[in-house]
Amino acid sequence: MSQLHISRIAEIPDELRVARARSLPGLGPRLLFFSGGSALNGISRRLKAYTHNSIHLMTPFDSGGSSQVLRTAFDMPAVGDLRSRLMALADESDLGQPDIFALFTHRFPVGASRAKLEREFAALLDTTHPLMDAVSQPMRSLILSHLRAFAAHCPQGFDFAGASVGNLILAGGYLTHDRALEPVLFIMSKMVAVQGTVRSIIDSNLGLGAVLADGQTVVGQREITGKEVPPIAAPIRELFLTRDGARLERNAVKLPKRNRRLIERADLICYPPGSLFTSVIANLLPRGVGRSVAQRAVPKVYFTSLGADPECLGMDLPDQVRALLAALRADAGQDCPADRLLTAVVCDKRGLRDADVRRIHDDHGLPCVGLDLCGAEGIARYDPARFCDALVSLV
Repeated sequence: MSQLHISRIAEIPDELRVARARSLPGLGPRLLFFSGGSALNGISRRLKAYTHNSIHLMTPFDSGGSSQVLRTAFDMPAVGDLRSRLMALADESDLGQPDIFALFTHRFPVGASRAKLEREFAALLDTTHPLMDAVSQPMRSLILSHLRAFAAHCPQGFDFAGASVGNLILAGGYLTHDRALEPVLFIMSKMVAVQGTVRSIIDSNLGLGAVLADGQTVVGQREITGKEVPPIAAPIRELFLTRDGARLERNAVKLPKRNRRLIERADLICYPPGSLFTSVIANLLPRGVGRSVAQRAVPKVYFTSLGADPECLGMDLPDQVRALLAALRADAGQDCPADRLLTAVVCDKRGLRDADVRRIHDDHGLPCVGLDLCGAEGIARYDPARFCDALVSLV
C-alpha cells in the first residue's frame, strides 16, 4: 500500500464534512480519544450522531467512589469510567437494548440500610427485580452468569451503597474471564449496541502517583485530582504508575498490541478536556503510546479544559501543552518534533489570551486556535454539537 502525506487548510466548522458525517455515521471517521473520568461523556453521547467508529482509550486507575470499593474487594482495575463511557455510546433508540441499558445504569441507593441493599441484590439474582425481569432471554442468562460470579467472590459485608449494577456485572465478567477486562468490555458493548470502541489503556490493576514540585510524592488518583480530598499543594512535576503503592519504572508497563493497532488506524487523535494528568496524561504512560502517536500522520489536537483544573495548580495553557508534550516525548524520544505529537491546540475563544498563543507558537511551533465552542454565555463547558462539528471538520 502506497502512502502520500498531504495537508490542507481546515474550515471550522466545515459544513460539508459535518453534513456528510451526520448522514452516514456508520461510515464516520475513527476519532481516537485518550480519556478518563466523565468530562467527555456528554460529548460522546452527541458524537454518536456523527460517527459510530470513535475510539476511547480509558484510564483504569480511579481510586475513589464505588470503583475503589470494587478494586479493594477484587484486586481489579477500576471499571466505573469504562462503564459510563460504554453507556454514553450505547444505542439509546428503540433499535438498541433499552431494558439492558436501564439495568446497567441503575445504582443502589446511598442512604438505604445494609439489609435493604442486600435484599435488592438478591432480587437481581433471583430475577424478581423489575429491572432484571424486563431483560429478555438469552441476554438475561448471560448477565446473570456474570452477576452470580460476582456474588460467588463477593466478600462478607460488601457495601452496595451507591454501586452501579453495570460495575458489578463488569466485575463478575472480569473474574469469569480469567481476570481480563477486554472480553467483558466486548460483551457489554454488544449487549447495549455501543456505537464506538471503548477499551482500557492497559488491563492491569495499577495506580497513579505524582511527584510534586516541592518534592512530595502523592499516591492514588483520588489524592492527585483534588475532587474528593483537599487539592494538591504544589504543581505536579511528574506522573507515574504504581503497583500496590510502589512506583514502577516507566518501561515496566507496555501498551497492548490491540490498542497500538487502534492508534495506527485512527483518522484523528484527540487529547480531550478533562483532568489533565489523571484523565489524559495517565493514558500516555505505558511504553509504546508516544511512539505510536508519533508514527501516525493524522491531525492530533489538544482541546483544553474549561474552568479550573485542580491538577494544574500554577499552570497556564502553555505549561499544560509543555506537560502533554513531555509525557509523549518520554516514550517517543526527547528529539521528537512537537508537530508529530500534537498539531494544534484548540480552546474556546473567550478564554484564550494572545500571550498564550504566542508562547505556544514560539516554544513549539504549534498553532493555538480559539473557536466559538461554548454554549450559554458564562458557562465553562463545551457545547457538544459545536465540539463535534469542530472534530469532524479537522479530519
